[in-house]
Amino acid sequence: MKFGWRIVLGSLIGFLGAVFGSVGGVGGGGIFVPMLALIIGFDPKSAAAMSKCMIMGAAVSTVYHNIKLKHPALDMPLIDYDLTLLIQPMLMLGVSIGVIFNVIFPDWLVTTLLIILFLGTSAKSFLKGVETWKKETIMKKVRIQSMQQQFLYAGDPSIETTSFLKNVCWKEFGLLAFVWMAFLALQIAKNYTATCLVSYWVLNSLQIPVAVGVSMFEAYGMMSGKRVLSSKGTQQSSFKPRQLSAYCMFGMVAGLVGGLLGVGGGFILGPLFLELGIPPQVSSATSTFAMMFSSSMTVVEYYLLHRYPVPYGGVGIANIVHKMERHQYMGFESLCN
Repeated sequence: MKFGWRIVLGSLIGFLGAVFGSVGGVGGGGIFVPMLALIIGFDPKSAAAMSKCMIMGAAVSTVYHNIKLKHPALDMPLIDYDLTLLIQPMLMLGVSIGVIFNVIFPDWLVTTLLIILFLGTSAKSFLKGVETWKKETIMKKVRIQSMQQQFLYAGDPSIETTSFLKNVCWKEFGLLAFVWMAFLALQIAKNYTATCLVSYWVLNSLQIPVAVGVSMFEAYGMMSGKRVLSSKGTQQSSFKPRQLSAYCMFGMVAGLVGGLLGVGGGFILGPLFLELGIPPQVSSATSTFAMMFSSSMTVVEYYLLHRYPVPYGGVGIANIVHKMERHQYMGFESLCN
């Protein structure tokens, strides 16, 4: 790869993608993947792998900043650890499934899914942004009369910082780290097992009880009232099993799409958190915190699949067109090869 206008333009777009992705808590994959495929020239699968590296870097730096901040209206961390503990295990389970699909799916299908995803999420995000702007405008007018409700939408623009050690919920953080380490151990063990043997699928399947067990532990605590979404303050509501199961499934879908297409998954988590009544600042910080775990695990899985260093063809999506012209095989690939 030679230095030229593609590298300069791609670097600029990548920088802007990291900025906007970190602010909105969406990761930036919706900008990284098209940039890597259309401008730099990577094939869709390589673009997905590179995008996850970029998302991981942006997420780590953003979490380093957010982890010292406090809630805009409550005396608690900006990151909602209980919400992360509910979503993150299923998010990582979805990532493992998505990476397998990325290996199996042909390039043209990955490209088609990317186009559908970006068109759909762009339209939905625009409409959601207009709706949120209208709500914030109304809330600003009544905020003076009801200061206790200011965190629902607009929040306090000045967010306090505090000591890192005092601002982390270490019990919840320890459980999140346990899930990440358990997945890492299973991925490494699987790497030393012949693909598609019984032991290979057993190791793959062991990820399910780890993810489901931790998410069920958190969900049971929320149903019994022992654990709450503290970032909502006094606006608490009782959760039903069906609701919590749906939230966990949304987390798994976000991970699946992220592992398959190289996006962060925040485009699903962000709107989900807002629907739960989480303040926008907390929603963005919590989504990025969860993506730090999932994106780093995706990078590990791609590395174990020998996707790094990424091969550069210099043609990107145009390579798919050349394959079609030469009538080359463009079907599903075997995971067992």
